[in-house]
Amino acid sequence: MIFAIESLGEPQYLSPLGLSNTFGDDHCNYVSDEQKLQYNVFQLDGMLDSDQIPNYNDLAFEVAGPREKLFFDPQKTTCAIVTCGGLCPGINNVIRSVVMELFYRYGVRKILGIRYGYAGLNPKIGHELLMLTPETAGHIHHWGGTILGSSRGNQDPALMADELEKLGVNILFCVGGDGTQRGAHEICTVLKRRGKKIAVVGIPKTIDNDILHIEKSFGFETAFSKACEAIEAAHVEAIGAWNGIGIVKLMGRHSGFIAASAALAVSEVNFVLIPELPFDLKGQNGFLQALQNRLEKRHHAVVVIAEGAAQEYFSSASGYDLSGNKVLNDSGLFIKSQISAYMQAHNIPVTIKYIDPSYIIRSVPAIPSDALFCQNLGQNAVHAGMAGKTDLLVGWRSNAFIHVPLDAIINKRKTINIESPFWLSVLAATGQPQSMVHSPRLF
Repeated sequence: MIFAIESLGEPQYLSPLGLSNTFGDDHCNYVSDEQKLQYNVFQLDGMLDSDQIPNYNDLAFEVAGPREKLFFDPQKTTCAIVTCGGLCPGINNVIRSVVMELFYRYGVRKILGIRYGYAGLNPKIGHELLMLTPETAGHIHHWGGTILGSSRGNQDPALMADELEKLGVNILFCVGGDGTQRGAHEICTVLKRRGKKIAVVGIPKTIDNDILHIEKSFGFETAFSKACEAIEAAHVEAIGAWNGIGIVKLMGRHSGFIAASAALAVSEVNFVLIPELPFDLKGQNGFLQALQNRLEKRHHAVVVIAEGAAQEYFSSASGYDLSGNKVLNDSGLFIKSQISAYMQAHNIPVTIKYIDPSYIIRSVPAIPSDALFCQNLGQNAVHAGMAGKTDLLVGWRSNAFIHVPLDAIINKRKTINIESPFWLSVLAATGQPQSMVHSPRLF
């Protein structure tokens, strides 16, 4: 089955959690591998989300949770945690959750913090390890960022596997986005080829919320909640001037979830420009004409643009970052300059205020709902690792925590389905045209 979860072997140790297998006895229960979550909760393929594929109706995910039998003996287990990629709200919450669950619930006493991402598993770089205990990690959930540090860039998976073996690690928890999980999968491939029984468990970290097959990744809710403050400021600035225009650029390289969600939450946005929906600048149906129409009616407007939008208007990308992602051109400043030039050419006086809160929204501590989510993700990751499950991501879908094979999420990103009820609600809240494309396209 395409969503089958790999196991290191037959579990043989009784879990120390002391849970029940009987429903209705007022005791919390273990989860069995036979408990599944149906992939498609709708009966009609036409109602599927953009990440769903026809003929998946009979497929299901393994449900996450504590297992009665463990593959690893807790008293002899060494665990390690690594955090990779850009900063994100809630990383410290996840670290703390993993440490507390391992230490207090399972009795694991050796927990290693890998410093500065996968670079910390490269002995040639020489980053020192951080020993994690309830004393060192017990208070970190109040802080933004990550106490372990992070980095971008690939490391040799064979070299990282060597280091895991040298350190005697039994379970590696990889906190990061699709690039991090791709690296985790490569480590798993090396370990499997060598016949080494080391579990690798992924925990989804990306404020863009673009990991396939799961509904949300941690940090996303905090990010768009913080983004709301920038949008509210842009709205105040816009209504404070005749033909005032507030522009807010938000993160969202391939997916516009932050921009769309923040716009819905504030409900003062008039245009949401996202990577998933091409738009023309010029022409009767273009964005600039729609913006002019808005100003003529209300004399103010708020525009939210995701960083990955409007990239088609640039001749080329500006190279690649250390994670292999194209360095995007600045879509926010581009839109600002295009609006200014258009309004000047049409003799329309405007006042434009531009706000880019990108690094502010990813460095703050997690809000309570995200903190709760991080706690649950960390706990379920520990359950999976101790049971000997590997090459998987712990995720949230249809009101349940699930296990997703890493190879199912590393080759494609989740994007907004512009035919979905979610995007329909954005159109309803903003009043922007359903399409801002001229035929033929005018660049």
